[in-house]
Amino acid sequence: MQIALVTGGGSGIGRACAQTLAKNGFHVVVTGRKIEALEETVKLMGSGTTIACDITVPEQVDALYEQIETKHSRLDVLFNNAGNNVPAAPIGDIPPEDFMTVMNVNVYGAFLAARGAFNLMRKQEPMGGRIINNGSISAAVPRPGSTPYTSSKHAITGMTRSISLDGRPYNIACGQIDIGNAASDMTTQMQAGVPQADLSIKAEPVMDVQHVADSVLHMAKLPLSANVQFITVMATAMPFIGRG
Repeated sequence: MQIALVTGGGSGIGRACAQTLAKNGFHVVVTGRKIEALEETVKLMGSGTTIACDITVPEQVDALYEQIETKHSRLDVLFNNAGNNVPAAPIGDIPPEDFMTVMNVNVYGAFLAARGAFNLMRKQEPMGGRIINNGSISAAVPRPGSTPYTSSKHAITGMTRSISLDGRPYNIACGQIDIGNAASDMTTQMQAGVPQADLSIKAEPVMDVQHVADSVLHMAKLPLSANVQFITVMATAMPFIGRG
């Protein structure tokens, strides 16, 4: 049985992806800061492993991978999903600490999670594995007032490209999923109205989060000789292609 790790597995996209991986033959390790939420995810999966971890703390991330190695001997897939955001505001109104709050989780935490997976994957037998980073269409088409989040997701794209190159000698594939308006706790406001490029407020369509989970499953099940480098999954009619 292949072993998959899902960060931010206690809710939303992470929970949906963990459930779908578990239903399709993976033993899933879910991690996040809130053990109660992780336990609820495992209950919904029917089986799996919970390990509480703050991915912005190197010592906790090291301990996470040590536990995975001790219990499972290997890791086949990391869905590098955990992320956060702060309220929208023009860059001049964003407190520096808000910017660092987003970068700390979305970039530094993603780096630590990918680094840990990379180190385990390159030393295990057989060597190799797959890292799937959760990016965002915001890196290509940001909303007004989104400097911290957009900057963090640009960084994820650079990270994905770099890991893809670093992983080649070790049979480690790295790809990225960019998601647009998947229904979750973070998108409840979409249907009430969100800022557009012309600064108007309009409701936007959302899609079922299961479509994201199915896409992550497709990426995860590919042989390591094939890779989905980048994929965009979005609500069809949202203002992404062309001007909103």
